[in-house]
Amino acid sequence: MTAAAPPAGGIRRRWRAAAVAGAALLLVSSPWWGRALLRRMDYFRVRNVEIVGVRYLPASDVVSRLGVDTTASVWDDAAPLEARVRRHPQVREVTVDRRLPGTLVVRVTENLPVALVPAREGFQVVDDRGRTLPVEPSRANVDLPIVAARDTAVLRLLADVRSRAPALFARISEVRRAQRGELLVRLVTVPVRAMADVSAERLAETVPVEEDLARRGAAVAELDLRFRDQVIARLQ
Repeated sequence: MTAAAPPAGGIRRRWRAAAVAGAALLLVSSPWWGRALLRRMDYFRVRNVEIVGVRYLPASDVVSRLGVDTTASVWDDAAPLEARVRRHPQVREVTVDRRLPGTLVVRVTENLPVALVPAREGFQVVDDRGRTLPVEPSRANVDLPIVAARDTAVLRLLADVRSRAPALFARISEVRRAQRGELLVRLVTVPVRAMADVSAERLAETVPVEEDLARRGAAVAELDLRFRDQVIARLQ
């Protein structure tokens, strides 16, 4: 008696199941073997570095911090590259992505300067936390308000104004503490007196008032925000 051969359909189903299982195994293990294989291919060597998001920080500084050359692969681990760039005092955050076949794209979020603080020689550029940034005022195009000291409350206010009302920020020439609990914010056109806890939104309320007074041809000596829900204009 001869054994009957298994049906052809059953054999195909078993082969199909084995192929699916093998493909699944390859997909699951690819993070380990796939990148290692790709890193050895000359096709994926780094040939270009694209820097995105820098304004005050020279792109050459970022490239120098990366420390990559044409022996590096775009499939190399990005974490060490990001760590090296992130140590620059001008950098708040950084991500390194790849654009195949041979370009690294470095996206930088800078610690933006918000004020100039008097120093022994000239001024130092500081961010919203009062840290000195490696920005040379005489070389970089910086037009920032002057503050007498690294007053973090004032610096945070300036950073908030810069974010929410950049046109108003560009018109602030100086911020200093006046009487106890008060600030004097000098705009290019007029000084503004406010409480020390004034918000960026409250400070921006001066803009339509200024525009209305300008249309009337009124000469303004001072704007006062110290009284709740009011903008008082003192005329010359």
